[in-house]
Amino acid sequence: MSKALMLQGTGSDVGKSLLVAGLCRAYARRGLTVRPFKPQNMSNNAAVTADGGEIGRAQALQARACGVGPSIHMNPVLLKPQSEIGAQIVVQGKIFGTAKARDYQALKPQLAGFVAESFARLRDEADLVLVEGAGSPAEVNLRRGDIANMGFARAHDVPVVLIGDIDRGGVIAQIVGTKAVLDPEDAALVRGFVVNKFRGDASLFSDGMALIAQRTGWAALGLVPFFADAARLPAEDAVALSRREANNGAGKVIAVPLLAHISNFDDFDPLKLEPGVDLRLVAPGEPLPPCDLAILPGTKATIADLAFFRVQGWDIDLRAHARRGGRILGICGGYQMLGQKIADPLGMEGPPGEVEGLGLLDVSTELTGEKTLRACSGVSAPEDAAFSGYEMHVGLTKGPDCARPLLRFEDGRADGAISASGAIRACYVHGLFADEAQRAALLNWIGAEPPSLAYEAEVERVLDALADHLETHIDLDALLDLAR
Repeated sequence: MSKALMLQGTGSDVGKSLLVAGLCRAYARRGLTVRPFKPQNMSNNAAVTADGGEIGRAQALQARACGVGPSIHMNPVLLKPQSEIGAQIVVQGKIFGTAKARDYQALKPQLAGFVAESFARLRDEADLVLVEGAGSPAEVNLRRGDIANMGFARAHDVPVVLIGDIDRGGVIAQIVGTKAVLDPEDAALVRGFVVNKFRGDASLFSDGMALIAQRTGWAALGLVPFFADAARLPAEDAVALSRREANNGAGKVIAVPLLAHISNFDDFDPLKLEPGVDLRLVAPGEPLPPCDLAILPGTKATIADLAFFRVQGWDIDLRAHARRGGRILGICGGYQMLGQKIADPLGMEGPPGEVEGLGLLDVSTELTGEKTLRACSGVSAPEDAAFSGYEMHVGLTKGPDCARPLLRFEDGRADGAISASGAIRACYVHGLFADEAQRAALLNWIGAEPPSLAYEAEVERVLDALADHLETHIDLDALLDLAR
């Protein structure tokens, strides 16, 4: 049986996902067969697997770092927050049901069996499984039935390394405080700690590392400097959107409203990196700015986010943009919102009913019980430009504007719609702009400079640089010795 090691954090967003990705690449480069594993994830940023399932986007990136395709077993439980009905529960890639937070606690014993099965499968095919925790083990009020942190580690006898984030301050208290509140048997599984996101002279924190080691009895395994290129990799969840980077002030302006339940927002990462694009993520309470293109993104709760969109006054801004002949693109839920109406007869997102859409495309959508999950490729109809991406949606959209599809798949199917004026486009496919040909078509449509970035190559470059970074600042041999 292979070895396993678990990285847990003192809180959310301390860099666990990034460190696991970097370690996956570093150990894979040493010739080991490595697999990532996250028992339970909560994110609306998901990826489609080859077998037609879905997992968290972070685990798909970690799989890429290992040099393999994503598998449903890398993230057996995925929670996707919705609106009134709580979170959708995806188990081994398929919809399992929905539950609110209190009800979900009662489901954990049942879900633990799926977690154990998936973990066993990965151990059978790997030399090393790197397990990522969720949130923090210091949330001891949630310890009973836990499948994400110490409950998993205890059940499977997996050693733990604790990650603290010095960038947010109080890292000594983060780590020492975690030791203080843990059950002694849980704490005994922690073998060491890493301090992440350090800025400045590392020698100034040597006493801090020693103090943490003394107070906890855990080994100091590394002080990792802040890795600036992390922003060039897909983010795990919407927490990253709260740290919007300053506008670069140059190029064509593309505005994306940050919906309350925004999903698959890594669609826009390739655009963010283009020097000829000024990508503006518009926060609630802010107006949509004058722009060359407005993109309505995907959402896990189309009807609720359509109401949210109107509460922000963005519908007024968007109509004014459209009257001026402005370009608009809708992706997945954004596509549905642009139509005449959205019907939810089965109550997929809340009480059954029907709502008026924004009315900018002559199409209507009915949310259905079937979820479409598949990789796809083809060409965009207007430019005959190649694309590859994936579908991940619930609903069927029909109407006169569908007679002008945006995309044509290799299997002959069509997807999306274009308005009679040609200024409004929409489709269900995610991941379009990672492809240079499709990104070039979009930029040409709005009169921007052609792409200057090979996005997929850039992701590979950054993963290699991250692995180099961790090789320098973490004792990877000691880390591997801890695994069992």
